[in-house]
Amino acid sequence: MAMLLLFSTVSFTVEKHFCGDVLIDVAVFSDVHKCGLELDDSQQTNVVKKSCCKDTLEIVEGQDELTVKTFDDLDVNQQQFLTAYTYSFNSLFEVLPKQIIPHNHYRPPNLIVDVQILDQVFLI
Repeated sequence: MAMLLLFSTVSFTVEKHFCGDVLIDVAVFSDVHKCGLELDDSQQTNVVKKSCCKDTLEIVEGQDELTVKTFDDLDVNQQQFLTAYTYSFNSLFEVLPKQIIPHNHYRPPNLIVDVQILDQVFLI
């Protein structure tokens, strides 16, 4: 839900560079790469011919205002459903009683000799 909220509120622009009818470059977060056929300002005054290249911008706007609903804005049926759902969901998680382990503090005796290896008795 947080990712959906983030992507619905983000605005960005998509820049496209066309040379004639051919798409040369598309950029979302950076500048588009030009095809090199554009003329400088000093060259455009001498040339009467129109450039074949064009740039387009598509602006994708996110939401500016988000509506926040409270519990009182819901109708009675929605309030009852939400209350019943919350109660049943919380009752799924019951606290288990603490288990008593009678041999919790028992320390086994130190093993001096491994009898199974000494007698060479192995379980197969």
